[in-house]
Amino acid sequence: MGRPFPADPVPLDPRKAPVPGYGSAALCDVIPAAVAGFGVPGMPATGLTLAPADRVCVFLVDGLGWELIGRHPQEAPYLCSLLGSSLGGSGRPLTAGFPATTATSLASVGTGLPPGAHGLAGYTTLNPDTGELMNQLRWQPWTQPSAWQPYPTVFQLADAAGIATCQVSSPTFQHTPLTKVALSGGDFHGRLTGEERMDLAADRLAAADRTLVYTYYSELDAMGHRHGVDSDAWRGQLMMVDRLAQRLAEQLPPRAVLYVTADHGMIDIPFDEDSRIDFDEDWELRAGVAVLGGEGRARHVYAVPGAAADVYAVWSEVLGDRMWVATRDEAVQAGWFGPHPEPRVLARIGDVVAAACDDVAITASRTEPGESRMTGLHGSMTPVEQLVPLLEVRS
Repeated sequence: MGRPFPADPVPLDPRKAPVPGYGSAALCDVIPAAVAGFGVPGMPATGLTLAPADRVCVFLVDGLGWELIGRHPQEAPYLCSLLGSSLGGSGRPLTAGFPATTATSLASVGTGLPPGAHGLAGYTTLNPDTGELMNQLRWQPWTQPSAWQPYPTVFQLADAAGIATCQVSSPTFQHTPLTKVALSGGDFHGRLTGEERMDLAADRLAAADRTLVYTYYSELDAMGHRHGVDSDAWRGQLMMVDRLAQRLAEQLPPRAVLYVTADHGMIDIPFDEDSRIDFDEDWELRAGVAVLGGEGRARHVYAVPGAAADVYAVWSEVLGDRMWVATRDEAVQAGWFGPHPEPRVLARIGDVVAAACDDVAITASRTEPGESRMTGLHGSMTPVEQLVPLLEVRS
């Protein structure tokens, strides 16, 4: 008796994707919860409760996923010792938000709003006013920042309420449009090295009775993209992050709290045809597509007029057992971008949205050569990408 033919793969149900915990356990909730005791007018509401402190510091490490910390107790002994403190002492992680990518996550941290409200809904999304693909990390092509993201930042609200507020980061980021729409408010202090940032953040935290300090470190993410999270180079950077977090924690002034968090995790995707599907070389996936947005693990797919249903059918058939493939309406109704995406944001979302569940990426070798060469990727809703820490140290 011959062996039976294998059954056709069962498509993933986009309604069952692990939606971020907007409103109670997502990045957008962190600062509104951390400064709730300050009584800042206009601060976005949150269901997350954190113990109050007079001095609040948020240290965001780009690419420091929750699962990645737990895998490396030797490289990150200090961070691992704090895992039980995460999310108000529950020992649980936060969710980044969708897509789990830097521009989206920083805007969520800095506005206290989910992506469907602040509008930075991906690495690249369509600008419906121009028809151009907008890179929201590099802010290319240039778009009026206040029109793209009209809400005040949590730092502006805190500063206006008399809280001594500042950001301590690389000088490179001081005047970028992303900083303007997501992180501006109070003073900006540019420092080149991580050690300088930690020392200055501690100093500014102690400078007044009520303070809010944000500091940022990007080098871990850069090393992961270049060499992967399974590389010695990445592990070396993790060791540096561990030392920096401890350095800052040991300098906390009285009545202070430090939160260590991240914008996303990361996953290494093998360089083979089964793991990296090249959109630019795949006639089937290209059919009916006008513009490909997002990034390898979280794609916005914009169809030519009248072709959205056909594009959805093809992407579902080809990728549906490895990616959550949804129409715009399905993704919105499932809450991928938050509970109530605003009308100005809806047209930025792809006609089809595809989020990786398996170890797969949709690359674009000709139109996105740099991104296609990256080893470590992120963007989707899998735990390694989506879960991030909210480690806590109090003085």
